[in-house]
This record gives sequence, structure tokens and C-alpha cells, in this order.
Amino acid sequence: MTPHGGPSIIAGRQQSLWGAKLKNSQRLRRVTGIALAAALGSAGLVAVGAPAAYAATPSDEVAKLPISSFGAMVVDSAHERVYVSDGSKASGSSQVHVYNFQGQKVGSLPTDKTVSGMALSADGATLHVSQTDRILTFDTATQTRSGAKFTSYDVNCGREVAVAGGKTWFTETPYTDSYCDRAENNTSLNKVGDTYPVGTGWSTLGRMKLEAGPEAPDRLVMGQAGAGTDQNPFLTTFDASGETLVRGPQRRFADAEGKGALDLKDIAQSADGKRIAVADAAYGTRLLDAGDLTDAPTAYRPLPEGAKASAVAFSGDGKYVARGAAASGSTPDLLIQPADPADGATPLEFAFESELDGARVVPQGLGWAKDGSRLFAVTASGSQHWLHVIKPPAAQYDSRFTGTLSTTPSKPVVGEPLGIRGKLELDGPAPAEPVKVAAVRKDADGTQEVADAKVAADGSFTVLDVPDRLGEATYTLRFLGDVTHRPAEDVTVTVDVAKAATAIELTAPAEATRAGGVEITGKLTGQGRALPSGIDLKVTRTDRLGSTGELTAASVAADGTFRIRDLPSKKGKTVYAVSYEGDALHTASSAEATVRVVG
Repeated sequence: MTPHGGPSIIAGRQQSLWGAKLKNSQRLRRVTGIALAAALGSAGLVAVGAPAAYAATPSDEVAKLPISSFGAMVVDSAHERVYVSDGSKASGSSQVHVYNFQGQKVGSLPTDKTVSGMALSADGATLHVSQTDRILTFDTATQTRSGAKFTSYDVNCGREVAVAGGKTWFTETPYTDSYCDRAENNTSLNKVGDTYPVGTGWSTLGRMKLEAGPEAPDRLVMGQAGAGTDQNPFLTTFDASGETLVRGPQRRFADAEGKGALDLKDIAQSADGKRIAVADAAYGTRLLDAGDLTDAPTAYRPLPEGAKASAVAFSGDGKYVARGAAASGSTPDLLIQPADPADGATPLEFAFESELDGARVVPQGLGWAKDGSRLFAVTASGSQHWLHVIKPPAAQYDSRFTGTLSTTPSKPVVGEPLGIRGKLELDGPAPAEPVKVAAVRKDADGTQEVADAKVAADGSFTVLDVPDRLGEATYTLRFLGDVTHRPAEDVTVTVDVAKAATAIELTAPAEATRAGGVEITGKLTGQGRALPSGIDLKVTRTDRLGSTGELTAASVAADGTFRIRDLPSKKGKTVYAVSYEGDALHTASSAEATVRVVG
């Protein structure tokens, strides 16, 4: 798993600094800082570098999975085990692969026939495993089979399995291979019975996805998948506390024109049970109110451009949400961020683009340890699959801007580099690499983003900008936080941007004759933006008697140079004055030269 597709992490190897793995996932969006660094180098200001996400020494371990098609993954936090099944329709697989929380295979659970869906009981004591003709149960403490319940025969299509209300629920599709993924295929929802399965009366076209868990132990969430967007697939919930399912709210997502239909890949419930997240390949990560399935007041930010949602999972401690995707190249396939979408902390991004660790996160391929200490992610490239064990930081710490902001220069001018210096304090462990401060400038033209600034080890930073409008400009500086640190309260500084200065330099002879005339050369220079073309300078001559007359204007060349020629009529001290009246972005300037006229 690398941002550039270079050597990736293989089984058992740890990467001590997560920041090093992430720093290129968030690509440089602005290049202004590079030019500013050269302009302000003499002032000791720091260049703006590429934005990056950082964290405090988490690690990633990767194991190659012995499967050709992903079936299901279950995380057993009580016994620190991860169960993975092969979902291949024709694999003939007869075992569930068992891994510990370090990503090492520690055993397998034998089954009689091909396996597919899995679910863990609410107390974590029993693992339910679906094979072609029955639902098997395994004791998670002893890793031994404890029972089996018959189901209808399903050799190829596989089942979704979920435990809600203390009962086991599963989906059924016709066993003929050609029907498995057909949109018109009828799929039913059933309950495991004492001897034979019990039909619930609920069915739909296309596959179903089921989700349940300890967050809301009596709630079963069911969504329509694989039916095609023209079917306008639904999402609904059931109260599973009784013997009969009681349906709750339902929702279809297409608008009146048929746009926006659900392309369901995964479902997750938040740790407090109040939110339901949906991985929708057509939309991204939808966040819904569990009570009525309406959109939550604040949505998650869109996935990176080109990434299609494939998986979603909340950490059991309620702190994080992981969002998986299928994306190509260096586009991130996995984002880990605070579960609260109102928290503006920068997500940690992973781009899977190597043949040694996968190219995308598979649908339903994310699961957390209950305490949020580890995220388990299954990635795939073709028929090859990998299990990643990712350890995010265990806590978040406060951050704050300290002291007052200062500017260099103290009186900024339009078109000239401006540096805004400040200091950011971060509690807790130091980040693996510099974090960044974001900034925006607000002036009469509106609000404009400014290039991000890296924060040095001592907390100091310099935001660089080139103001392009006269008058008052207010800069707002922000630290959006990361998984390790909470966002800081914004700070602002207001400056008055003035016109850029100009200057005129004259080169004149000390003495000249009336017959030979006077020749003066000069140069007009200006700070900030380039001076406009076609400038004419006002030229006056004052003789020894105090008589002043205006001469022909001096035309300024593209390089700022100009030339003045004059045949003075009187002898003695003669003063030549050259002036520039200024423009919308530059101040006026003037210069004088004194020539003694003889002969």
C-alpha cells in the first residue's frame, strides 16, 4: 500500500510512521508557495509544501489471504480473532480462515461445503457461518463447531447472514448460477428455525444486504443491491425484538427524474445506534438518521474524485469512521476520520495501488476492533486478496494558536509577497511529520484560499500570500486537525494593503553647452505587479531665473528605461524634474537632476 506504487508492506512488516505512508496521498493542490519562497527567501520565510495527513506512529500489517473471492469478514474483539471466508461460487472452499489481531493466520474452522456469509452473536460467543445447505455455529472460545441448522440448498449464490434480536437471519437466492446476479431474481429473507428455516414474508428483486450489530442489537437493516439503478433500490430497517419482524422506515433515493438511485455496497450503524451509514457507489458515503432514514443534518465530505464507495464501518468506541472505496492509481481507496461529520479533522488517506497489497477495498471489507484500536481492511487486485491491520492513534489531543500574528512586511503592498507568522501548539505526541495550517483571505473581491503552510517542529509557521487588491484584507488561519489532534479555534489578522512603490533614477551630465544640448537617461522601476506599458513621464525644466517650462514627455520602454534630450536657451544652473503620476496599483514618484549650462 503506497501512494506512488513503489514497494509496499508485506506480511508481518510494520511501518512505524503512518505519516510517511500518507504524505503523498493528499496531493499538492496549489503551487503558489514555491514561487513565494524564492521571493521571500531573504526575509527568512518558510516555503509552503505539499499538504499531507499525519498521525502518531500507527502501523499497518498486511497478510495475503488464501481466497480467490471475498465472502465475508467478522471481527471477534473478545478473543482477538478475525474470520474471513471465500466467496467464490465454484471454489469448493471448506474452511473459514482465522487470523489474530496482528494479521497472522492462527487456524481455520472446517466446514462441509462451500461457505459464504458470517455473523457474530451479540455476546460474541458464537460465530454463525453459512454453507450451501445449512447455517453452522462455532464456539468462539474453543474454535469448535457447536451446531448446525438446515436451510434450503444454495450451491453458488451465497447468503448474507446477520444476528439481530437474538435470532439469526439470512437471505436466499435460487441456486442456479446464472440467476445469482440477475436483477429480476427474487431474493427472500428468512430466519433460522429449530429444525427448518422460517420465511419472514419479505422478499425483493436482486440481492439483499443485511446489517446488524451490538450498536442496536434489535435492529436489522436491509438494503436492495444488485438490482440495477433503474429499480430505484430501497433501504429499510426492522425491529427484530419479537418473533416476527416489524418493518420500520424505508427509503428509496432516486428523484422524480430517476436520478440518484442507490447503488448499495455496504451498511454500518454508528456506535450509539443513532446513525446509519451507507456505502453507495453512485453517491459516496450517505449518513442517515436511524429513526427515519432521512439525511443526517451534516454529511460526510465527498470521497476523492474518481473513488467509488465500497465499504463503511464505525469503530466501536464511537470515535472513527472508515470509508472504503474502489479507485485507480494514487487516488485514495481508504479514508479514516472522526465519526462526527462536523469534526473538520483531516482524514487519513490510503491509496492501494500495488500488486503486493491490493488495488481497492472490497465491498463490506472493513471491520473495527471494539475499542477502536485496530481497523481491519480487505483489499483486492483481480482474484488476489489481502488483509490489512491498521492501528490508528488511540486518542485525540487539543491544539491551539498561541501569541499574536505578525506580518512581514509590516505594511503590505499590492502585488508583493506577504508573510503571516504565527505559532501552533499541539498537545500529546508530536506528529510524525509537519502538520499544516490552512488560510483564506477575505477582501472586497470575496474570499480566496491561500496556500497551506507547514508547521515547524517548534510550532512556528508562515503563511505566504500575494494580495492583489488595495484596501482592507482579513486573513483567517485554521488548523483542521487530524486523527491525533482536534481542530484549533480559528485566528484572524486584518491588514491594510497599500499601493506598491515606484522610483525614478536619473543619470545626467554635470555640465553641458547650449549648442551641444543636454541628454539625460533614466529608469522607472516599481514593486508589486508589473508597471503598465506605454507610460509617458512628465518632464519640466527650470532655469537659473526660476522660469519653468514643460518639455516633451519621456516615453518609457518595456524595460523601464527612458531618454530626455533638450537644447537649453539660458546659461547657468538648470534643474530637470521627471515625474510619474502613478496608477491604480502603484504610487507616484519623481526625481530631479541639475545641469550647469555653459557657452
